[in-house]
Amino acid sequence: MKSTLKKSLFLALMLLTANVFAQEIKRDSTKVETLDEVLIKSIRVDADSPITHSNVSKEELQKRNLGQDVPTLLNYLPSVVTTSDAGAGVGYSGIRVRGTDATRVNVTINGIPYNDPESQGTFWVNLGDFASSIESLQLQRGVGTSTNGSGAFGASINILTDAISDKANGEVSNSFGSYNTRKHTVKLSTGLLNNHFEISGRFSKLYSDGYIDRAFTDLKSYFLQGVYVDDNTLIKAVIFGNKEKTYQSWFGVTAEELEADRQQNFYTYDNQTDNYWQDHYQLHWNEKLNTNWSTNIGLNYTKGRGYFEQYEDDTDDIALYNGIIEASNMDSDGVPITDLIRRRWLDNNFYVVNANATYKNNKMQLISGISYNNYSGDHFGEVIWARQFSEMGNIRDRYYEGDATKTDLSVFSKLNYSFNNKFKGFLDLQGRFVNYKTDGLQSNRSEFVTDSNFGFFNPKIGLTYKYSDLNSFYLSYAIANREPNRDDFKNDITSPETLNDIELGWRHNSDKLSLNTNLYYMLYNNQLVLTGAFDDVGSPIRETSGKSYRLGLEVDATIKLSKYFSIRPNIAISDNKNIEFVKSIDNTAASIIDNTNISFSPNIIGGNMITYSYNKNLQIALLSKYVGKQYLNNIDDENSILESYFVNDFNINYTFNPNKIFKGITLTGLVNNILNEKYSSNGADYGGGFIYFYPQATTNFLLGATLKF
Repeated sequence: MKSTLKKSLFLALMLLTANVFAQEIKRDSTKVETLDEVLIKSIRVDADSPITHSNVSKEELQKRNLGQDVPTLLNYLPSVVTTSDAGAGVGYSGIRVRGTDATRVNVTINGIPYNDPESQGTFWVNLGDFASSIESLQLQRGVGTSTNGSGAFGASINILTDAISDKANGEVSNSFGSYNTRKHTVKLSTGLLNNHFEISGRFSKLYSDGYIDRAFTDLKSYFLQGVYVDDNTLIKAVIFGNKEKTYQSWFGVTAEELEADRQQNFYTYDNQTDNYWQDHYQLHWNEKLNTNWSTNIGLNYTKGRGYFEQYEDDTDDIALYNGIIEASNMDSDGVPITDLIRRRWLDNNFYVVNANATYKNNKMQLISGISYNNYSGDHFGEVIWARQFSEMGNIRDRYYEGDATKTDLSVFSKLNYSFNNKFKGFLDLQGRFVNYKTDGLQSNRSEFVTDSNFGFFNPKIGLTYKYSDLNSFYLSYAIANREPNRDDFKNDITSPETLNDIELGWRHNSDKLSLNTNLYYMLYNNQLVLTGAFDDVGSPIRETSGKSYRLGLEVDATIKLSKYFSIRPNIAISDNKNIEFVKSIDNTAASIIDNTNISFSPNIIGGNMITYSYNKNLQIALLSKYVGKQYLNNIDDENSILESYFVNDFNINYTFNPNKIFKGITLTGLVNNILNEKYSSNGADYGGGFIYFYPQATTNFLLGATLKF
């Protein structure tokens, strides 16, 4: 009843807002600029907004774009920690921001949600070489602005894909490096035809053996775009997809195994692989009605399907396979056992409709919109081979089946208002309404049935004060609510999380110095924190921590030391605590443990870039990253720690312009971990002393050449 009432009130608010401002619509035939970044205007913020953020341009990404995943390319941003299962930044990679894991980092591509609706995670392995198709990227830390899809609970990453190119062009890019890593990319664009149409595309193949033994990654991806543009209209049709095959390496190694051989892999079956195909179809229509009004409509369909294959040795859980297998071999206790190979499948469909309208004048900008997502997913398992049996059903008989649907409706209004030349206000109101429904069996053949509804009100308010041309200050307060994910429901967690986020910042911009300083306090109720363990499909297991907080200071700067040298240091110092954590230890009765550190939340994260630019054609950079120690659980267990590490990379770019054939040739070199640090960026704690680590590559290199014509 409350959810229905909230939904009705917000829809009425949207209609009233539209009606009031519709009275001002008058057609204006005045020529205006083309509309490109309108695609993400409703979820991005401007430089003077009271939201803590970092912008990354295409040029910055391309300096190190030699095949590594997007999280690895963002590693040097403030408060960011990245991980790689295979150890070399290619394949299954993850990102944490302010200690929050990937399930609470909201990712959008052209305003379309990318996070998986059920797990809420982001699988970058399904975006092979996507950095080659990114025009710009904004990382918002904290709650940020209202966005589409699963709510941001620590950060959001808003990606804008390739912009329109006026002139026909093409490029061929190839890179090679350690662990047999190689990337091959071809990009083409027709340029604007008849001043209105452009067709462009990219095709990529990426492969790496990985630092971990047999942890290979094999990706094939594409990106196609068709554009119609005139003075007031931009229509974009975007299609992109990826086919991936990766050898599993998410189990990690023990401390003893780490000491004996850092690169060993737990799995021995030669096809212990993850196989997934994902295709995205987007259509965007931006219309500028006059100097005050513009509209944006976005449509999306995503098709995903795939499986991971596992070999089970002498399994005695025959009942799991529901009569498909009747084993004839027995162990010493007379229990039927068999070897088998199984596949666990996911087949899903994801539909999105986004629509918003923007009104602006010289004092204000108002954006109101609606986003509706519909997800359906089938989960099922197959047995494709078994040994030591007396009977077996048909190949690919399903031993479990379950389905899930999720709908997500959000309505929002965002107002930026300039009171005078000193003060600028920000107001963001969002209503979000979620239904999640499941039926059928889990992989262990237990029943999994749920039908849950959530209604959230997520307000945000902020103020920016421009003290002078060089200095400004901002203050913001935001409330965010978020539903549990599929694995939480499986673990009987059904209550949503709530976050109150306060941000206080100072920005300074001068010719020699750009400085951003931010103090934040994030107070949670029922925060879902990582236990340190993973389930049987490699997903992190979470638990409710009751009341908890994150208090931190972030500072980042760009300092021009001379005509040739600049540095870009950043540091984040934080205190991350579970206030009253309830936990059962060693099978004892659950008790309250006061003020424990939140898992995977280092108190210090630092980064720096020292750059030498002789001219626009030559750039040399030393990149450094320090991550303090992290607890792998939430009880301050000193035996369950991820040690601190300090890693340095060396990057060089040189471009020259030949007179014939090519417009430009860019040579790129990247030496990762030049000091040969032996470190692990991730870990797991299953309790009872079962602790595992994910070692990262020692010194390694990548070399690449890009030919533009």
